[in-house]
Parts: sequence; C-alpha cells; structure tokens
Amino acid sequence: MIKGLYEAHLPVSNLSNSIEFYKRLGLEIAYQSEKIAFFWIEKGRSWLGLWETDEVKTPYHPSLRHIAFQVDLEDIQKAKEWLEQKGIPVRTAFNFPPDKQPLVLPNNPHAHAAIYFHDPDGNSLELIAPLRLDFEEEFEMMTLEEWFN
Repeated sequence: MIKGLYEAHLPVSNLSNSIEFYKRLGLEIAYQSEKIAFFWIEKGRSWLGLWETDEVKTPYHPSLRHIAFQVDLEDIQKAKEWLEQKGIPVRTAFNFPPDKQPLVLPNNPHAHAAIYFHDPDGNSLELIAPLRLDFEEEFEMMTLEEWFN
C-alpha cells in the first residue's frame, strides 16, 4: 500500500527568501502561490511545501521543523564543500562542530552519514546517506572520516 513519503512541509517567514535558498540547493519549483511554494525533491515522487506564516516562530524540536534529504554516499563526502560554495554554513549537531561533519549516526542496527544546516528561518535541514542497514553492532557517534579509518 504505502510506497514512500510524498510530501513534507516547513513554515517560513518570507517565501521569496526561502524560494531563493531552496533553489540554491538545486530544488525545482513544482507549484507556487502567494503564500505557498512546493519544490520537487524527486519529480512526481516527493515534494517539500513551504508555507509563509507566523508559525515559523514555533520553537525547534526534532519532531518539528526538520527535513532530511537523502543523498548518495559519494555526495555526502563532498556535502560540506558543496554547501559552503553556496554560502550555506554547516551547523553544530550532536556536539559535532562543522569541521567534524559529516558525522555517523549509530541508529543500530543501521548507520547513516549526515551533515546538518539551517534554512533562513532556522528550520533544521540534513543531508543523509545510508552506510549500512540491518547490521547489529554497537558503536558511538563518530565522524565519517573515523568511520572509514
């Protein structure tokens, strides 16, 4: 029945500024009106809705105002440089400063490499790549560089 996630939504304070930001990430506008814009993540398969609203002041929590975009492993390895070239700073996450990212999340029995940044309204964005799935092994969070060494 369920084939995937089609849409996710974030609040934004200035739709025009947010449109420019998400275009820098390489996303294509699928639909736009005065206070709403949808960007294709995978055309015809998934999109991100941005809603201009005062609700953007809702305090951040991982269950609110967070989107993770899946990328390939080779892309996560160059993600920090790619973001910096676009003028988008990497943020500290899980006490790992930008210079220690991407980091490896020990979501046992899975492991994922991830890097974190914010959009103009402080919504939490993540680029994430699976490293391994369904493999039971306990380990501590580490840098991706440590993972490969």
